[in-house]
This record gives sequence, C-alpha cells and structure tokens, in this order.
Amino acid sequence: MPGHDIIVVGASAGGVEALTYLAKNLPPNIKAAIIIVLHVPAHSTSVLPRILNRAGSLPVSHARDGEAIVQGRVYVAPPNYHLLLKPGYISLSRGPTENSHRPAIDPLFRTAARAYGRRVVGVVLTGVLDDGTAGLKAVKMRRGVAIVQHPQDAMYAGMPRSAIENVDEIDYVLPLAEIPAVLLQLADTPVEGDAENPVPEEMEYESDMAELDMQALNSDNKPGQPSTFACPACGGTLWEFHEGDLLRFRCRTGHAFSSESLLAEQSDALEDALWSALRALEEKSSLARRMAKRMRDRHQNLSVQRLEQEAQDCEQRAEVIREVLLKKNGRGRHHRIEPDSNSTEEAIDDE
Repeated sequence: MPGHDIIVVGASAGGVEALTYLAKNLPPNIKAAIIIVLHVPAHSTSVLPRILNRAGSLPVSHARDGEAIVQGRVYVAPPNYHLLLKPGYISLSRGPTENSHRPAIDPLFRTAARAYGRRVVGVVLTGVLDDGTAGLKAVKMRRGVAIVQHPQDAMYAGMPRSAIENVDEIDYVLPLAEIPAVLLQLADTPVEGDAENPVPEEMEYESDMAELDMQALNSDNKPGQPSTFACPACGGTLWEFHEGDLLRFRCRTGHAFSSESLLAEQSDALEDALWSALRALEEKSSLARRMAKRMRDRHQNLSVQRLEQEAQDCEQRAEVIREVLLKKNGRGRHHRIEPDSNSTEEAIDDE
C-alpha cells in the first residue's frame, strides 16, 4: 500500500531559502517524489536545481515532458512551463498563465490531486498574493494532506495566510523547521481508509485548460457565470465562480485569476493608463507651446493665446496625474516581487 508519495510544493518570494532548507533536511531514501513550482520570470535561466543539489543529498533536476515520476527525486518546474502531473509521469505545458504566472502553483496541485488523490501532500511556502490557495483546496477535495508554512515564520506571509483563510481543514500549519520531519513521516505512512472523493467536473475542466485542451477550450459548459470584468491578459470576458469562500475568474482561453491577483492586475493596468495619459498630456503641451512660438513669430496673437492656454491646461492635468502616481500605494508592480528581489537565488536565477 503506497504512502503519501507525491509531495507538491509551491513557493514564491523568499522561496529559495525555504526550498534550500527542505532540500538540506530531507534524506535521500524518502519514499516520495517531490515536485516544486517556484515563481520565476518566463525568460530567465533557472539555476534552482543546481542550488538544491548543492544543499542536500536528493537528486534535483528540471522536469522533462513525459518523464517518469520516481521516488527519492526532486523535480523543478522549468521557466515558462506549467508542470502538470499525470498518472506515473510529468507533463509540461505552455498553457495559459494562472494568477499571471507560468509556471503557476495551482495547476501543479490541481493535476496532482486529480491523478493521485489521497496520496498527495500539498505544501504552500512563503510568497505574496495567493497562488497555491485554489490548488490546495483541490488537494483537500480529493482527501490529500495540506501543509502550510506558518505566516509568522514565512519571509512573505501572503500565500500562507491566503491558504489558511480559504482552505478548510488544513492538516498542518508549521514553521519551516518542522516541515521536513512531517513530510518524512507522511511518506512512510500508508494511505488507508476510504477512497478519495471523485474528481469534480470543475477540477477536470481547469486541469485540461492548463494544457489548452481543445475540448475544454470549446466547451459551452464553463464553470461559473460571465462577469462584468475583462481578462487582463487577452481582453476576453472572465467567468466568475466560487469555491467555498474563494472567488476566482477564468476567461475563454484559460487565463485564470484569484480575486487578489485580478485586483493586482487591474492596479497594474491603471498605472499603465496613468503613465500613458501623463505622456500624452506632456507631449500635447510641448507641441502646443512650439506651435504658439511659431504663431508669435507671425504675430497671430489670438492663436498664441489659445495655444498657450491649451498648453497650460495640459500641464495642470499632467500635474494632477503626476501627484497620483507619486502617492499611489495600491497593489501595483512594486508589490509584484516574485522572485524575491532580496533573495540570493532569484538574483542568480536571472543570470
């Protein structure tokens, strides 16, 4: 009888230090495969496997499409690919981003839950916003085990706190120092009891969308109902659906957002619009003053007055927008810190 032999781990900002600690404190004979998603820029060169290989005794490598899942190995999602689990092997996908990430944590957790049910252990570590929350709910829906790093112990508490607030019956909320021992114990514990719950239709649909499956893409039975919001990634209509108290959105082409991630994207879009408006007003003011100078040389005084007034109006409006940008303290790009800008690995990860 197998134990909890599929351990899926999600981390974001501050995650390299946490993952390095896990790698250092897990033995090479652990009776489980460990599959990791760390948020990294799509076009970076990830050296996380090299870092984890130096830290511990478990063999670590970037996952390869179609690769068999073997106990005692660590698989890391490569940049710009979702890492998905099938029965017995790994699938890599360039499917739609989720919570603005690829790789994202939720697709890994969701497909692990679909394929392995009660054998799955989902681990959410340090990070901002809330990627991993919906995936951990999927793990619990299939009666897997949920572990969350204690928010006070995490370098960034957003992801752990979101999981705790939105996922029912989390099994362990632990400081990082206690997680390796629990993982080892779970890997040695046979999975007994009732069979896992059936795979919900929404989980099937979302797992297929991570691979841009054409049947799911063309399905008229999308979960939820059309919202009033547009997808920040492609401009399409977002469908709104609820998983307990968790509000989520997904568009026709598969881009998915939690409510927090969508709010962050809208804040980014608003900032972009403000910068565009500022540029347009500054350019219009500059052009109006150049035209006024030409009119003054021709002694066309009425045109000079009109153009100078127009330039002054543009400058006043630009000043308002400039003040808004300077005082902006919402969820903008300065909150998007995956990977962690203060982390040694993330600096290496972009080399």
